[in-house]
Amino acid sequence: MPAIVCTAKASYKKQLGTLELTDTHLQWTQDGKKVSSVQIPLQDAASLFCSKEGAPQVRLKLGLVNDDAGHNFTFSSEPQTVALAERETFKSELTNVISRNRSGTSTAPAPSSVVVPKAPVTASASLSPSKPSTPVTVPASRASVSRATSVASDGRTPIIPGADAASDFRLRKKVLMSNPELLALHKDLVMTGQITESEFWEGREHLLLAQAAAEAQKRGRPGQLVDPRPQTVEGGEVKIVITPQLVHDIFEEYPVVAKAYNENVPSKLSEAEFWKRYFQSKLFNAHRASIRSSATQHVVKDDPIFDKYLEKDDDALEPKRPREEVADLYISLGATFEDHGETGNEKDITMRAGRQRGVLPLIRKFNDHSERLLNSTLGDNPPLKRQRVDGDGQTHLTLQDNFSQIELEDLCDPESSIGILLEMQDRQRYFEGQLMRGVAAEQMPAQPVDVSEANVDFRRELEGWDARFNQLRLDRKAADAALMSMTQNVTARLDTRTRKNGLPAALFRQLTTCQTAANEFLRQFWGATCPPPIDTPFAPSPAQRSAKAAKMARYLSGTREKVDALVRVAQVEGADGTAVEVAMHPLLEAVERALAFYRAKHPSKAAHHKVA
Repeated sequence: MPAIVCTAKASYKKQLGTLELTDTHLQWTQDGKKVSSVQIPLQDAASLFCSKEGAPQVRLKLGLVNDDAGHNFTFSSEPQTVALAERETFKSELTNVISRNRSGTSTAPAPSSVVVPKAPVTASASLSPSKPSTPVTVPASRASVSRATSVASDGRTPIIPGADAASDFRLRKKVLMSNPELLALHKDLVMTGQITESEFWEGREHLLLAQAAAEAQKRGRPGQLVDPRPQTVEGGEVKIVITPQLVHDIFEEYPVVAKAYNENVPSKLSEAEFWKRYFQSKLFNAHRASIRSSATQHVVKDDPIFDKYLEKDDDALEPKRPREEVADLYISLGATFEDHGETGNEKDITMRAGRQRGVLPLIRKFNDHSERLLNSTLGDNPPLKRQRVDGDGQTHLTLQDNFSQIELEDLCDPESSIGILLEMQDRQRYFEGQLMRGVAAEQMPAQPVDVSEANVDFRRELEGWDARFNQLRLDRKAADAALMSMTQNVTARLDTRTRKNGLPAALFRQLTTCQTAANEFLRQFWGATCPPPIDTPFAPSPAQRSAKAAKMARYLSGTREKVDALVRVAQVEGADGTAVEVAMHPLLEAVERALAFYRAKHPSKAAHHKVA
């Protein structure tokens, strides 16, 4: 029995109980029960969070490998000082555990020169910033060895290529939690031992692949410009809450702030004091995404540290950071004047840059942010179009290159397509039939048409069309009847889907469970009897498929007995047993067809698999 390191009274999901830390697990047992409701292997511990000092509740959150949500415990000992002492004991022991977990992995890469704070910092206008919760985070770089394959697995559990058993377990768990019907089927069949875990997921690999693809999809960079907004709290105090993500965005958007952070923290300023003085400095107001920020700089006090990082406003006609690449003629505002000056067009004075110098820094700030946003979407991929570079290293654009840039596809002649060759059976008969119909049409005498008489008839029919059109009135009864018919149709369909034919709710659930289980047995049976032509690394052998088909046939042979039992239950509860027979009749036919196929293929086993 594992030795208990420490114990304390704690609640979990509003249920009182006891929290215990052993040398192998962290476990919680509800009061009045002998079995632990929560049992966490210590090798799964990845991060630790604690409530801040002075909070009404003493809480501790433990994050797990591949599960950031983790588990939350509230220490309930009285007085609160005792609960705080117990929490600190657990915190100290779990911190050592997390450190051991981290030391068991390979050395992490060295951090970059920009150091991001470990905890959220509140920069307030007062001298004493508040202290939020302090996390102790350890990278979850090692997979849990405790996540073995699920119960009743035969060792052929499908695993996504490149993923370990823990990742595969997590994917299956997420797929089941997102699909209640599939979860209920898993509980009825796998947890009861009727089929194995691998058999359940055969044919459902696409669900795991879709879940893995959704998790692997990288979230794009937000398009909003980094502009922290102060919040006014009680007493008129203004504060800005800084999170690690916000710090990362500020450093990425404004490298000068990262430079100031590295040069002054912690040698000259503490972390909290750095952010407090930054948000009160002219540098912060210069970075704000508002034209009013330039006016605010005249009322902000000087700061000897941050003022030396101020830069001159980029309000000249030419930007400080010129674009290095060749401008695309398709979007160049000056291309029309440069390329077509011989037409006599005059300069457009309304588009002259720099008429309002105060807005130029803001416009260029938005342009730089948009450029960084677009470059982040490209990633490391090379550009699709590259200019031709000669041996001297200079980029040259030929006339054809210029034309291809301004060429509009909509103004080009459509290219003719040869189409897609149609493969036909009895192609000769098809063309012979077309030929015979053409010959028959030529042999038929053509009736002459008098064009002048047809024109006169057409004009006669069009006379007075406007008066007749004004007299057109739609019958409202026909429209109301059509709308009523559609409404009744929708109502009837909804009633068919929700109506249970007077069956009790418990009996209806039993019918649904029986049908779902039988359908799964049918899917497993036909998958083993008629396997797909594509082999996978985890495909079963012919002997395994034969054994699986025999097992499923044995399960299917008891379907008739289950339906008869449901009919008797319906009669006992005063429901119509015939309705149960009618509802389950298609299922019984499908089961009978599967068993007939199995009996024809295995005559010696026919006596054991019959449906009455």
